[in-house]
Amino acid sequence: MDPMSLRHAVLGLLAVEPATGYDLAQRFTKSISNAWHAGHSQIYPELARLQAAGMVEVVGEGARRSRTFAITDGGHEELRRWMTETEASRTQRSETGVRWFLLAVLDPEDRRIALDQEIAFMTSEAQRLQAIADAIDETPDPHPFRATVDLGLRVNAVMTDWLREQRAATEPDRPR
Repeated sequence: MDPMSLRHAVLGLLAVEPATGYDLAQRFTKSISNAWHAGHSQIYPELARLQAAGMVEVVGEGARRSRTFAITDGGHEELRRWMTETEASRTQRSETGVRWFLLAVLDPEDRRIALDQEIAFMTSEAQRLQAIADAIDETPDPHPFRATVDLGLRVNAVMTDWLREQRAATEPDRPR
């Protein structure tokens, strides 16, 4: 098994378009933060390692010594290899998953409070995802991650429906 590394996430984002380290940090936050979080302190050293390995190259320099990186053929090959020849690690930690699993241990009143908080979060997340979809739809060219945003919206809707069902089941007048 070849576990996901920051290397693969950075290569994947650079496969879309060249970017500075700052741009990459913003892309992590806006696009894949639910799956992987990376800050500046992790991204810049990884870019240096990728450059040393010949998987990215500097294609531009800007103000304050900022450098724009692009993926090389070697980087594309590594990303292809990782995506097609390795088994994904399906294990992950999810505080949300643990909280939802443990809802049953709360008394109904506390369960309603927790569920209301989760529903509010999922509603705001749906709004955030829809804003991303709308912004993508305003661009002239098809965006490679539009389908993933649609997936996020669909998964969010299913999860929100489940939360609402759980919330309805906690109502005192509901037969058990």
